[in-house]
Amino acid sequence: YNVLPDLPEPLPPEVHPGTKEPLPREGPLPPPLFSDAVNKQEFSTERWIEIPEEVREVYKTWRPTTLHRAHRLEKFLDTPAKIFYKYEGTSQAGSHKPNTALAQAYYAKKEGAKRLTTETGAGQWGSALAMACAFFGLECKVFMVRVSYHQKPYRRILMETWGSKIVPSPSPDTEVGRRLLAENPEHPGSLGIAISEAIQDAFADDEAKYSIGSVVNHVLLHQTIVGEETRKQMEMADAYPDIIVGCVGGGSNFAGQF
Repeated sequence: YNVLPDLPEPLPPEVHPGTKEPLPREGPLPPPLFSDAVNKQEFSTERWIEIPEEVREVYKTWRPTTLHRAHRLEKFLDTPAKIFYKYEGTSQAGSHKPNTALAQAYYAKKEGAKRLTTETGAGQWGSALAMACAFFGLECKVFMVRVSYHQKPYRRILMETWGSKIVPSPSPDTEVGRRLLAENPEHPGSLGIAISEAIQDAFADDEAKYSIGSVVNHVLLHQTIVGEETRKQMEMADAYPDIIVGCVGGGSNFAGQF
């Protein structure tokens, strides 16, 4: 489900990161880092966009996810309210993020890309994209924030098990990484730096595409599978929520449900 046609007024135009000038409402996003399919989805005015069958087949390995009724919490709170929660942690990567990682990997592969680059902080998004690339036969390079690379070796090992290459960021692999390491060889890194490295890496390779796990419209679009399932499951439970509660970081979990 694409929310853009149903907004009370159109979003303001995106701004070019270099020139700061407004972009055409029909896109594409600059620079040319994403697959054409997700670029079109980013600006689409279609309310419904078909999920490719190849993506659905992989979704079936863990979807639908369970909608739980929290009976014990209701009893503890001594409340007449019915409390439900949708648990997205049953995917192979342990989060909701494969919902978009699989779609992005599929579209990139279909357009002839050989590999994807991305960033990750704690490793949730990197794990999701590593998993997706394994399913669709793509190489994957993940720039992992240096402090997390050392603090969270199990996430790194999970991504490597799926065949991805993981490098601590800042790294010697990109211009921005080399510059920051020259200034501080023990630089702890940040998500912004890792994003910059992943974009530079993809931009320098005609066979690579860049992939991101939150913030942009096409990611939020892919995540609405969560809300679509919840609507059907609430019907099965003969209930409908008066209030929905969720957390917001980059926004993909929130948008997918709400």
